[in-house]
Amino acid sequence: MISSSRAGRPRASSRETLADAACELFLERGYDATSVADITQRAGVSRSSFFNYFSSKSDVLWSGLDDRIAGAVEDLSAVPQDRQGSEVRRILTTLVADFAPDSLALAMTNASAMGLDDELVQDAAVRQARLSAALRDLALRSGVTPVSADIVAATWSAAVLAAVRAWAESGAGRGTVSERFDDAVRAVDALPWRASTR
Repeated sequence: MISSSRAGRPRASSRETLADAACELFLERGYDATSVADITQRAGVSRSSFFNYFSSKSDVLWSGLDDRIAGAVEDLSAVPQDRQGSEVRRILTTLVADFAPDSLALAMTNASAMGLDDELVQDAAVRQARLSAALRDLALRSGVTPVSADIVAATWSAAVLAAVRAWAESGAGRGTVSERFDDAVRAVDALPWRASTR
């Protein structure tokens, strides 16, 4: 069931409208010169509507990936142990599946024009850390030593973010995030996901 905002728009529509308005303004004025008030005015929604969806203006860009990461974190938390990493691969493959062009992809390809270079680096690190923490917890439950758990979790979470960035930077219609993630998986396959004896 889709609930409606006060303006009568379905929630998903308002969220997408806000994201579109933010990207337009970031391109026109730059990230730092754009306020939340500017975004809500352009989108035709109230300031409170903005904060129903996003906690900050940078979250506008990440909301689609944030939803996917939240789902993956929940799924990873539900796995009792994964000594071979098969559940990790399944969950992360699901995370990147059918990823469609959105405000994040637009921001990544136009970061300099939008004045977002530093912001994207910081925000990507936050998302990577969130995913990495859930991966580390599962690695520890699976018998991996703490140091190895940190390394393997950071590697797999980096693979996800690297796949999204490579896909965005390759341009529209040139492959999928899933294909870029497959490339990343091949790059990390030398790192085993298995229980350590120490």
